This record gives sequence, C-alpha cells and structure tokens, in this order.
Amino acid sequence: MKDHLTRRTFLGALSATAATVLAPTSLARPGRKPAVKVLATNWGFPGNYDAFCAKAKETGYDGIEVWPGREKKAQDELLAAVAKHGLSYAFLVGVGDSDPAKHLANFTAYLREAAALKPLFINCHCGRDYFTFAQNKALIEAGLAVEKETGIRVSHETHRGRWPFAAHITKTYLDSLPSLKLTLDISHWCNVHESLLDDQPEAVQAALTRTVHIHTRVGHPEGPQVNDPRAPEWEKTVAKHFAWWDQAVEAQTKAGATVLTFTPEFGPPTYLPALPYSQMPVANQWEINAHLMKLVRQRYA
Repeated sequence: MKDHLTRRTFLGALSATAATVLAPTSLARPGRKPAVKVLATNWGFPGNYDAFCAKAKETGYDGIEVWPGREKKAQDELLAAVAKHGLSYAFLVGVGDSDPAKHLANFTAYLREAAALKPLFINCHCGRDYFTFAQNKALIEAGLAVEKETGIRVSHETHRGRWPFAAHITKTYLDSLPSLKLTLDISHWCNVHESLLDDQPEAVQAALTRTVHIHTRVGHPEGPQVNDPRAPEWEKTVAKHFAWWDQAVEAQTKAGATVLTFTPEFGPPTYLPALPYSQMPVANQWEINAHLMKLVRQRYA
C-alpha cells in the first residue's frame, strides 16, 4: 500500500510539472504561425543510419540532426536512409585542431563538404575557448562566407569549450558581427556560470534574439544536463528553460521565420548520470528526448 501511494504521489507531482510547463504562452498572434520541425539526435544511438532513421520516424520526429561522415560511402548511406524514411536532415560541423590556422582550414573544408549535401541548415562547433577574439572571428566569418556561397544557413552552437562558451563572451561576438546566428543550447551556460543566468539578462537577451535553432536540453548550475526533466524536483528549472525558448521563438516569429527547428539533445552516459560501478543510466535517454519532442510540439506547433 505504501509503494502504491508513493507511486501515485510521484505521478501526481509529475502531472503538475507537465501542466506548468505546458501552460498557455503569449506566443499566439493573428496570422499564420511558423511550422515546427523537431529533429532527432543519433548521439548515443547504437545502430546504423537506417536503423536510426526508422526509429526517429516511428517516434514521431520530422527529421534528424547528425554529424555527416566525410567519406562518400557514409554520406551515401545517410542520404539513402533519410530518403527512405521521409525525414528532413540538418548537420553539425566542427573540428578540434588546437592550431588556429589548421582549425580554420579544416573547418572551412568540412563546412563546404556538408553544405554540398544540401541539409536544412548547418550547426557549427568551431573555435576554442582559448583562441583569441580575432582567431575565433575568422572562423565565424568563414561560416558566413560559406552561407553566402551556398545558401545553406550556418549557425553556431553555444557550447562549452568553443568560442560561445559563456554568455558575456558570446555577446561581444554578437555585437561585432551583426549577421552571426546562434544555435541556442543554453544548458551549457547554466553550467559555465553556475547559475540560471538571472544576473546576465542583457547577454542572454542578445543571444535569444539571434537564435535560429534550439537544442532543448535542460541544464542546471552544476551540470549541462539534469538527470531526468520529467522528475518533479526539476520543475522550476524546466520552466526556466521553456521561458528562454519562448523568447527565442517569439524573436524568430517576429523576424518572419517560416519554420522553427528544435533538437531535443539529452545525451547518453556519462553525460546522462549513471550509477557507480555498473554505469547503469539513471533514466532512458531516448524516452527523455521523445518527451521533450512532444512538449515542444504541443507548445509551439
């Protein structure tokens, strides 16, 4: 009886959390709303492209966001899988060279290769947190040049270890480069700044207004990923992230966006907390991301 009551109490709290997160927002307005595409990540998925795309389609995703292989065979397999399962596709592109000149050359080459495959957009992981402003700026400008050449939108993910690793640092680039666009993964900033960013409203607002794609992972002051966003103890943190995403969506809608894109990107162990010794994950990664997919679709579609 005690176990039954405990489970019932937990489910009640979980329902209350969902009700809070899905409360009506101020996004509604006359006229046509943008379409919504929610993309699946294959981060942590054990199968090949065909199995991943089949699973993404079955789960209800509109497309996928993946790192494209640089070999033609891998690219052909990817394009065949998305065509077979009727999915849209977007790419992540980035390099890790510690030498700025090599980093720039390799990043530009990879970006052009990816753009030639005609994705919806390209989300960049480039630069290093220890590169100079000028070195990172050169990478951003290379991305803008490829975008202009190919017509494929290029954005840069707010990510630890990369040039947009912190809110205040990112604002300096946004101020300097008016065409710079962001993929918002604000969970990283919660971790970097060890806060929910209430003391940096100007920097956060600058990022939200320049966001063109959103990674819907929920971070907290001690890490880039809560253990399970469905748990009632994370209710306020989840609500905070949705408030940020609301503002980014509002800015895109006002700017005339016709499609809003999201990727639920909760990662596998050990990004996802795991038990000691067994390394058993404390929650199911695929189920968490599917949960975020449904919340995003209910809220913005």
